[in-house]
Amino acid sequence: MLQLKGIIPPMITPLKNSDRLDREGLANLIEHMIRGGVHGIFILGTNGEAPSLSRSLKKELVRTAGKQIKQRVPFLVGISDTSLSVSLDMADNAKENGADAVVVTPPYYYPLDQKEVYEYYAALASKLPLPFFIYNIPSHTKIHLSIETVRKIKDLGALGIKDSSGDLFYFYALMDALKEAPDFSFITGTELFLPETVMNGGHGAVAGGANVFPQLFVSLYEASVKKDLDSISILRKNMLDLYNSLYRVGKHPSRITAGIKCALSVMGICDDYMAPPLQKLTGDERSQVELIIKNITLNPGAGS
Repeated sequence: MLQLKGIIPPMITPLKNSDRLDREGLANLIEHMIRGGVHGIFILGTNGEAPSLSRSLKKELVRTAGKQIKQRVPFLVGISDTSLSVSLDMADNAKENGADAVVVTPPYYYPLDQKEVYEYYAALASKLPLPFFIYNIPSHTKIHLSIETVRKIKDLGALGIKDSSGDLFYFYALMDALKEAPDFSFITGTELFLPETVMNGGHGAVAGGANVFPQLFVSLYEASVKKDLDSISILRKNMLDLYNSLYRVGKHPSRITAGIKCALSVMGICDDYMAPPLQKLTGDERSQVELIIKNITLNPGAGS
């Protein structure tokens, strides 16, 4: 049984344009993250711009990424959609191309109650060809999964949860409520919560910044496992430097994803094209990212 733990980057999707992958950039990015020591790779999440990509392009991405990863780390594929049949089709494609598990949010168009969400997961779980992770991201799906709903979905066979609610109290309460399930993975989607997550019984983070500086986040995870408070303090400061610089370039709500893509472009790893409606950083904003990447100083051994 797969138990997810450690640092799992929500990989950005390298693109040349709306219909074309940046294949060389994709290979570069995967190798960059694996060299940095990541414990898994999650594609077609929020940072992967999944809702903006055509189904055919998503399938091409899954196929190409699977060939590059070559089962060296756990490979997770987001299959979230407003259509149950589309999610199942994407799950079949993920299995065909070497994925270890799929990741699923509640459908994100209609307002739903907890019972409807549970029934959706029940219908999905009965037909999925792969194990699945729950993805709680109320800012995007308009529903915050209750602890009882998560418990019931866990009983459908879910391997764990990625919680991107940003609510640390909820996450602690969730871990406490499900502590009788030692194989259920608790993964935070909020990078800053990584030490608190791991030191209180959680298992890791889906950390967007690990696209750019994988070893920094791997080092912070390892320090958290050891409860090495001195190292945690130093590494967290490095993470805060990212938050206060790279993640704050630009005015749009998508600036974190745009900043990550721009940084990877500046580093020569992949193209920074973003699928509409999102827009890449240009002009003065790109110049700011260039300066940040040039001047950022990470703890020795923690950089990429």
